[in-house]
Amino acid sequence: MWQTIGQEKIIDLLKQALGRDSLSHAYLLTGPPRVGKMTLALDLARALNCREEKERRPCGECPSCQKISDGKHSDIRIVSLNQNSGAEDTKERTEIGIEQIKEMLHSASLPPFEGKYRVYIIDEAAQLSMEAANRLLKTLEEPADKVVFILLTANVHLIPVTVISRCQRLNLSRMKTENIENALIVHWKIEPEKAKLFSRLSRGCLGWAIEGAGNPDLLQERGEKFEKMLSVMRSNYSERFATAAQLAQQFGKKREAVYETLDTWAGWWRDILLVKAGCSDDIVSIDYMSSLAEMARAYNLAQIKTVIHNVTEASAQLKLNANSRLVMEALMLNIPGPGKS
Repeated sequence: MWQTIGQEKIIDLLKQALGRDSLSHAYLLTGPPRVGKMTLALDLARALNCREEKERRPCGECPSCQKISDGKHSDIRIVSLNQNSGAEDTKERTEIGIEQIKEMLHSASLPPFEGKYRVYIIDEAAQLSMEAANRLLKTLEEPADKVVFILLTANVHLIPVTVISRCQRLNLSRMKTENIENALIVHWKIEPEKAKLFSRLSRGCLGWAIEGAGNPDLLQERGEKFEKMLSVMRSNYSERFATAAQLAQQFGKKREAVYETLDTWAGWWRDILLVKAGCSDDIVSIDYMSSLAEMARAYNLAQIKTVIHNVTEASAQLKLNANSRLVMEALMLNIPGPGKS
């Protein structure tokens, strides 16, 4: 039984390849974070090593499938940024290095130990160092028998074209909000109101919705981001520059946290725009309806659209390695204070 939900076309393609014994030696699974890439990769690993008849693979019940689900199968390995990072490591790892790939490829040269195939899943493959990517490329050009590589990424443009060309690319798409809501209720027994909220917050990524619905701290953290934005709007220039310095310092340590903050702010203002335009059915933050309505009354459409542009532009500039302090200071100055349209 395939655990991946909402990617029926890709699953059908893989089923046909399994039935014909014509699977590729390497796959590149692309799509936004938490859309289901790792789930699909593990599904394929189970299907390749399942002990049941072809039409029943992956069964999810045989010893091989269960070992893979438990992360205990000796022929299935996940390579990631956090691999082998000891407790003494205080610095965030920024790339998958050559030593990790060399170690992986050494074991890939050996026949499967307990299953039919060795499967190597490279998470966040865009973080491969150039040296590591080149070393992997040599193996992809001359693949060993009974070995399948599965690369996962949300940033395919950061992977060398030579590596991409050696893989069969499968693009995982975002799911419809109503389908995620239904899946949360039916498969994960989430109460309807909570499922409705998290299906909208997920932006089409089922994995995010599942993780979020089971994390009681997520809504609190999101609320803190909203409060921070409101605090900026009420603050004077001196306080805004202090906030810019804080965000720039945070960006130097953990970039994703700042990107998430900016993304949350942009989503908040998008909802305000939808309220202002009378399109309430498409609002994401349905748990903040009264606050959204109040903000929509306070600003005109031009002001709201300008804020959305400024926030998204700040995020784009950071991704182009612009000076984080300058980017944040410019953004702080361009966020409007309390006012009326």
